[in-house]
Amino acid sequence: MTTEKAPRSPRTAPDVRSDELVAAARELFAEQGLTRTTLADVARRVGVARTLVYHYFPSKDDLVDAVLDGYVDHFVTSVRAWDAARTTGDVEGSLVTAIALFRTHLRAMDPIRPDLERVEATGMYNAFLDRAVRAIVDCLEETTVRAYAARHRIRIDHVRETFYVLVYGLVGLARNTPGIDDALLVALVRQALRLEPEARVGHGNVPDGEVPDGTALTADARTQPEAATDD
Repeated sequence: MTTEKAPRSPRTAPDVRSDELVAAARELFAEQGLTRTTLADVARRVGVARTLVYHYFPSKDDLVDAVLDGYVDHFVTSVRAWDAARTTGDVEGSLVTAIALFRTHLRAMDPIRPDLERVEATGMYNAFLDRAVRAIVDCLEETTVRAYAARHRIRIDHVRETFYVLVYGLVGLARNTPGIDDALLVALVRQALRLEPEARVGHGNVPDGEVPDGTALTADARTQPEAATDD
């Protein structure tokens, strides 16, 4: 006589379980702070044994890094969505919405920023900030910069390095001067990237050295063949 075994409860796929642990950790970090949250707290929130948390994340620092990587991924996804939604040729409007997006993601970090800025977490925070800035610059280089270059002459050298310094500087300025006006941040970006203000041009009267959207060109750019303007 054979005895039928009771069916086992379905197992959660490893990637799904890992995501659940990261989501729970992010919630707990926001609720009670990074330093006061333990891996046991995360295990209780998900409803699993603490040993399972260690299976996926051998240390708390590993779990914190995974949470921070989630912030980076979300920011980059938002930048791609912003680039897809912006109006082609509307440089001023794009700058305004970009700064608004930037502010939104800085505020999302508010619950855990004090713990990350503690002396003992300085190395982790600096590594996270570097990852975040590089990921954002990579995204901008693939999308917005490429699209802008198809319609305008880029008037700065060392484009990637300039964007890195700009994004890094904006983070520091907005973090240390929370009351700074968005219009000033927009002006700083325009100045750093040498973006000309939009100009209204009608009846085909385009000043010498400018294209219809008001972007000034240098002498050598006027002789270059016209670039594609699909974007």
